[in-house]
Parts: sequence; C-alpha cells; structure tokens
Amino acid sequence: MRFSPAGDPGVPDDRSATRYLVWLAGRHPFLFGSGIALGIVWMVAQALMPAAVGRAVDAGLAHRDPDALLTWGAVLLGLGVLQAAAGILRHRCAVHNWLAAAYRTVQVTVGATNRLGAALPRRVAAGEVVSIGTADIEHIGSAIDITARGTGSIVAIATVAVILLDASVPLGLVVVLGVPLLMGLVGLLIRPLHRQQQAFRDSEGRLTARAGDIVSGLRVLRGVGGEPVLSARYRTQSQALRADGLRVARVESLLELAQVLLPGAFVVLVTWLGARFALRGEISAGQLVAFYGYTAFLISPLRNLTEAADKLTRGHVAARRVVRLLRLTPELVDPARPAALPAGPGELVDVQSGLMLRPGRFTALAAADPEDAAAIADRLGRYVDGDVTLHGVPLRDLTVATVRERILVADNDAHLFTGPLRAELDPHDAADRAAVEAALVAASATDIVAALPDGLDGRVAERGREFSGGQRQRLRLARALVADPETLVLVEPTSAVDAHTEARIADRLGAARRGRTTLVCTTSPLMLGRAEHVVFVEDGKVVAEGRHDELLAAEPRYAATVSREEER
Repeated sequence: MRFSPAGDPGVPDDRSATRYLVWLAGRHPFLFGSGIALGIVWMVAQALMPAAVGRAVDAGLAHRDPDALLTWGAVLLGLGVLQAAAGILRHRCAVHNWLAAAYRTVQVTVGATNRLGAALPRRVAAGEVVSIGTADIEHIGSAIDITARGTGSIVAIATVAVILLDASVPLGLVVVLGVPLLMGLVGLLIRPLHRQQQAFRDSEGRLTARAGDIVSGLRVLRGVGGEPVLSARYRTQSQALRADGLRVARVESLLELAQVLLPGAFVVLVTWLGARFALRGEISAGQLVAFYGYTAFLISPLRNLTEAADKLTRGHVAARRVVRLLRLTPELVDPARPAALPAGPGELVDVQSGLMLRPGRFTALAAADPEDAAAIADRLGRYVDGDVTLHGVPLRDLTVATVRERILVADNDAHLFTGPLRAELDPHDAADRAAVEAALVAASATDIVAALPDGLDGRVAERGREFSGGQRQRLRLARALVADPETLVLVEPTSAVDAHTEARIADRLGAARRGRTTLVCTTSPLMLGRAEHVVFVEDGKVVAEGRHDELLAAEPRYAATVSREEER
C-alpha cells in the first residue's frame, strides 16, 4: 500500500556536504552558539590556571607574601569553579547538538525517501538508507559536537601564545609556529583518510543492501537451491569490505599516533626550552612553573584539534552520502499552480487504455498480460505519468498529496510493518474498532486475528514474517478497506489465498465498498463473477466490456484468459 509522502523539511537547495553541516548547526543557533561560547570559556579558564600558579609562586612564595599567595590562590579557585561550571554546561549543549544533528538527519532522510515514493527502490539501494540511519548519523552528530571543543581549543592556544610571547618571545614563537606545523602534519593524513572512508562507506552500503536482499528472499533461495551461491557472493563482498576497513584502520592508526606523538614531542620541546631559559635567568621560577603548566595543558587542546580534524572529516564523508540522497528528485512533481478538484466521487478515466471507471461502481479489470493491468494501476494512482483524468481534471494538474488522498492503489508489493496489528491496519488512527473489524470480515481475516494471543493488540513482527503469504495478503486487503478511500484500486488481491477464502472475499468485497469506486485487477473467475462491470484489456487497450458471463460467451480472448486462470 502506498501512502502520501512527507514534505521537504527545509533543507537548502544549494546542497553540498559542507553547507548541509552548516545548515544543521543553524537549526538551533542559540544552543550551538552557547556550546561554542562555553567551550571557549571552559578552555580559556584552564589556559589561565598555569599563569595563576606562576604568579602565586613568584608573588607569594618567592617574596613570602601571604596576602599575595591567598589572592592568587583565590583566583585559581575561581578559575577552577568557572572551568567546572562551563564544562558541565558545554557538555549539555554538546549532547543536545549531537542528538539534534543526528536525528534531524534521520528526519531529512525519511522526508527524502517519502518524497521519492515509489521511485525510491529504483533510485537508491536500501543499504544506502540503512547506513545513513545507523552509522552516518553518529559521524554527523560528532562533527557538530566537536565544534565547541575545537573552537575553544583554538582560542586557548591563542591565549597561551600571547602569554608566552609576553614572557618570552622565543617560547611564544615556538607555540605560534609549532601549532600550525603540527596541524599541517595531521592534515597530510586527512585526505587519504577521507578517500578510504568514502570507499568503506560505499562498500558498507552495498553489502547491507545485499544482506537485505538475501534475508528477504531466503525462503525462495532455499527452494531453488541458490543459498550456497548467494552465501559465497556475500562472503566475497564481506571480505572486500573487511579489506576496505583495514585500509581505513591503517590511516586512522597513523592519525591516532599523530594525536599522541606530535603533541607529546611539542610539550617536551617547550619544557626543555623553558628549563634552559630559567637556568640562564631569563625567566623566573614562577614563569618556569607556568611554562611547564602550559606545556602540560597544551596536550588537551592539541588533541582536541586533531580529533576535530578527524571527526569533521568523518562527518563530511557521512554528509556527502546524505546530500547524495537529498539531490535525488522525484519522478513526479507538483504543478506550479495546482488545479481545483470537485468534491465527491467522479469519473476516473485512463485515456491511454480507454478505461473508464464510473463513480460508486465495483469494476474488475482482466488483462491478457498482467503487466498491462499493473501499468494501468500505476497510471491511475499517478505513480507514473499518464493521461488520466478525475472529474475531467488531469491528474498531472493536481498535487500528488491530493491524488493520494482521493485514490489508493494497493498491490502485493506493500509491506507489513513492525508494531501493534491495530495500528498496522489503521496507521492514521482514523477508524473505530467496528470499522476495523468490518474490514477484517470483508477480507476474511478474522481467523488471523483470533489466532493471535492479544488479538488486535498483538505485535506484528518485521514484514509480518510470522504470517503466511495468504495471511499477509488478506491483512493488506483489510488495511486498504480500513482506509476507505474514495477510489480503491486493488491489484491481484486474492492471488495467494485458497479458492474457498477467495470466494468469501469476492462475496463480501462489493458490499464492503458499496457506494465507493472500486477497481480490482484480476483474472480470477470468482472475483470477476461478482463484479458489477468487467473490462478486458489486451495489448494495453480496452477491447471488451460487460458482465462476466456476457464476456465469456461473446469474447473468445477473454474466455481464454479466464480459463487459463481456472486451469491453474
């Protein structure tokens, strides 16, 4: 069953990975800005602590001044309290920003898949969408989260550089020149990591899609003996993904090495230079203590910067996958100026085939080629473009949402979703219990509900795997009847049920849809015999119309088509 798509949640039209990340950050400007501001306060407060310790040593201990020692001790305490408070608030903002970015991406992805509608399986693999909702949202959230610590680290390093330049120009220059050099060395690893991560993500998406295909078709594969072949192919592709993962791990291990080795070497260098300056008397004992504190402190912001480079790279790769999905455009778009459609049921006409559905009538369509019936159903529901009119208004002049509201196409490609059966049969929660039970009776599905321990409150497993093919088909039919659309198009609604069940459904369907327009695409004599009007299609065109018995007597081609169904 196909439902109307969701609207675009406002993603900018000029979509690129960078702009997408900026757009996510701008969705909550106050919290995002607060996170950055608190990150700066948090890091700068830590950066000033060594200066306070150094002044306490020089003014308090070296000069034996208790008041100065107490004053600078109080300053150090204040900086500690400020750093603790800012760190707590920054973390709260960071968690909120991470969750907002990750789950906004989920919303955007779901909106894009709904917007693509029936074209989605033809345009993108299911594994791509699954990978976005599992792995990519984590990297996108981390990219937004790291901005607060990364910005605070940059400001803290700049603060330390200014203090060091004021105390000793050579030491200050070491910091000013050394930090960009360290970031440049880390940057050499970013580009290959970017390429390897992109290859890994693509391989992961393809493998996920193959796994989904194997799981969904496992019963068929076992029946035809194809399970070993598909398993071998999956293992081969899995090993290829493993090789891609190892290549990513190699680059990541080098990046982790750089995150530890380079800042550590830098700290050793600054400490060694500070000790030499202190021995020559160029700096005081308090300044030496402060310099050592700065070198120990610089490990944190430097690691934050290398971590930021890593996470921003991962986030950019993940955002590219999201943007690639968002750039896909639906095959059908709404007109610039939608036409108005009269209220109430109207005549639905497919010009290409010559099919005319009169309002309020139960019509059956029998096609010599089942693909012709499916093509007509797709045009009537506007899942493909065609010359179809409702109330004389072309469907292409209406919004897709309007068409979905007035015309419902239910076919055997529809899925049952996980959740309570009651919500599955009435996803919009618009019908009362009596309507749901009446739909179950019409679809001859009451025995299915009765067999469940909790009845309508029982949970449906993934894709309704606990039900047989015929049971799933009857539940899909019940769901379509609960929706009670103005025009209902059913494609082979009884192809998987036994003859007795099909007879019950055929007897009840007309009464359940009385006063509403219904088209059933089928070659079943049981269903054709209960229809008020039957249309026979050959080579995509209507070639005969009338009652079932009339067509059997007057149209040999129709009789041959129906007799093939009886022979089955």
